[in-house]
Amino acid sequence: MSKPLILTYDVGTQSTRAILVDKQGNIVDKVQVKYKEPYIRRHDGWAEQKTDFYFAHMCAASKVLMDRNADKVQDILACVVTVIRDTLVFLDENNQPTRDIIHWLDARKCDFDNPYPAWKSFLFKLIGMDKGTKIAYRTSKVNWVRQNQPEIWEKTKKIVCLPAYLNFRMTGRLADTPANTIAHIPMDYKKKRWMGENDLTRCMYDVPQEKLYDLIPSGEVLGYVSKEAAELSGAPVGLPLISTGADKACETLGLSVADTSKVSISFGTSSTVEMFTEKYFEPQPFLPSYPSVINSAWNPEIQVFRGFWMLSWFIKEFGEKDAEEAAKLGISTEELLNNKAAQVPAGCQGLMLQPYWTPDVLKPDSYGAIIGFADYHTKYHVYRAIIEGICLELYMSMKAMEKRGKMNIKEVFVGGGGSKSDLACQILADVFNLPVKRIHTHEACSIGAAMVAFIAKGEFDNYQEAIKSMVHEKDVFMPIKENNKVYSGMYNMVYKKIYRHVKPLYATMNNLKERNML
Repeated sequence: MSKPLILTYDVGTQSTRAILVDKQGNIVDKVQVKYKEPYIRRHDGWAEQKTDFYFAHMCAASKVLMDRNADKVQDILACVVTVIRDTLVFLDENNQPTRDIIHWLDARKCDFDNPYPAWKSFLFKLIGMDKGTKIAYRTSKVNWVRQNQPEIWEKTKKIVCLPAYLNFRMTGRLADTPANTIAHIPMDYKKKRWMGENDLTRCMYDVPQEKLYDLIPSGEVLGYVSKEAAELSGAPVGLPLISTGADKACETLGLSVADTSKVSISFGTSSTVEMFTEKYFEPQPFLPSYPSVINSAWNPEIQVFRGFWMLSWFIKEFGEKDAEEAAKLGISTEELLNNKAAQVPAGCQGLMLQPYWTPDVLKPDSYGAIIGFADYHTKYHVYRAIIEGICLELYMSMKAMEKRGKMNIKEVFVGGGGSKSDLACQILADVFNLPVKRIHTHEACSIGAAMVAFIAKGEFDNYQEAIKSMVHEKDVFMPIKENNKVYSGMYNMVYKKIYRHVKPLYATMNNLKERNML
């Protein structure tokens, strides 16, 4: 064997990629298939997709990759699948779909039909989590199906996260890892198993035990590529499929974050800050740490739900003329906007944005806020303020996790599509006042997933050895002292205080909405 390879399938929100990765972390070849329609919106707030959609795109990308690399097929040791989170598939007794997939971007809400025992309701209210648990219950996809489609609920015998379903389509085995089971379903993330019947929070999404699936550790052979899957994907029959973790978990590992001195920032559709710990702690009260693909560890995470999606939103709503100008210049709209936003001084001359475009469990009444407008501000100030706001929120999240986990972060590694922007990386360095490092590839997720497989196949003895071989620093963005001074003032004197001061107004707005007055 000339060069051992891992075949990775990275199934994302906007596209699927089939990638060949070698032991040095090189992307030997890659095929990306972009989705014409990432999700189907049948009603306002809905986001669904056909059940075969993702597997078909996996196979399409894989087939081209395998045909193009026929001379390397014998070098492929195994394949791995890493997938977007909180996207659910509903299956019948024959593992056939009972309805379309419900996507993580789905925002529908079910009714809160008072499912909690009285003592739990009292306890949730006592600890200040009554609104949060209500949101968690109402946003659960399984609760919505149970309430609104009882005939489908009755037919549904298994409720699985999307990666488990793709594993099944590749191998015929319905199983996955705790690191891949991130959704509003009854997972005990601390113990890395399904919740017991009497666990405190199981009532928020009480999926019967028989409707759940087998959990196995990361790094095990989950199964082997079936004859049918081989014909569709071009992958060799019998190729081992190694269990890994979700996209964020693999990305964190692929950015070399496997000790407590580093933090991973994902500038993706949603933006996250993730750490590594072998001692479980909650990154925020009542928010669990998710299992790492390293079985002995967890990745505490705080998420900005809309993240760099906000820049796509901005371009869609306000960037038509910029798109036309960019086309004439032969560059992307994002590059043009980044160039213009780079001319705006740090702090946007007093314009500040708080990126709560979507509320979360701990801030159930939250909305986005932009403050400080003046007559000299332009749309490029707003564009930059979005990036600064995301970075300030991620910084606040990191500091909270540092405190709760008794950690001391010294380096920041950044991934996700937004990390291609030098402007975003520099703003991140200036806000965090830490070196921000970009690795040799934007495919950190596939690098992390491939590490798991290489170790499973005996090519590396441990993760530190794999990281040393496969992760290479390419760019380092050092904080600019003057800019950090601006951001530090903004953060301490204004940003940290915004939500506390406007929270009562947000609650009033929600009340007006509930009364159909807005």
